[in-house]
Amino acid sequence: MGGRHVHLPICHRGGAKMNKQEFLDALEKQLSGFPPEERDERLSFYAEMIDDRMEAGLSEADAVKDLGTPEAIAEQILKETPLITLAKKRMKPSRSLKAWEIVLLVLGSPVWLSLLIAAFAVALSLYAVLWSGIISLWAVFAAAVGSAVGCTAGGILFSFTASLPVGLACVGAGIFASGLAIFLFFGCQAATRGILLFTRQLGIWTKRLFLKKEEA
Repeated sequence: MGGRHVHLPICHRGGAKMNKQEFLDALEKQLSGFPPEERDERLSFYAEMIDDRMEAGLSEADAVKDLGTPEAIAEQILKETPLITLAKKRMKPSRSLKAWEIVLLVLGSPVWLSLLIAAFAVALSLYAVLWSGIISLWAVFAAAVGSAVGCTAGGILFSFTASLPVGLACVGAGIFASGLAIFLFFGCQAATRGILLFTRQLGIWTKRLFLKKEEA
């Protein structure tokens, strides 16, 4: 079957069974804020998928149930849809602008354009600060690993060529640095996962700002 590849959610609607049309109507409602062409393409994709499953021997209700809930599917589609696609729909005027409206936009551009640039700069700065913190943590981890290797190797060398007490002290420092490196490794991993999750959720939240649900 042609069309784009979509990851299907695994959660199902508990208890209630829907037929094909009910499922598509519910999905269309969930996708009401998407651009019409994007929404129609997704609805056609899932309609074709249901038909394929029914041709394979599944009942209509089972073919629908295996796809997951419309809510879960819409959430997955939101994650996959580029932000620029949603932004274009919201930024596109619903009607042609009148001459006086265009004049006001041009005259006010120094104000709203500067505010837009400032907001973008602040958001970019916060994003850079978050990731600079993560980079700093990994740099400390790398330094701890280097200290562990250097102190241990230097301690062994000192033990045989110079002073045994100094060598043992260096080996002890290397062991301490090794333990610190292990601790930092797991801390850096957790911090990186947290920032990635935060970035992903922030992206989804930003996309939702561009979705305008139709009134029921």
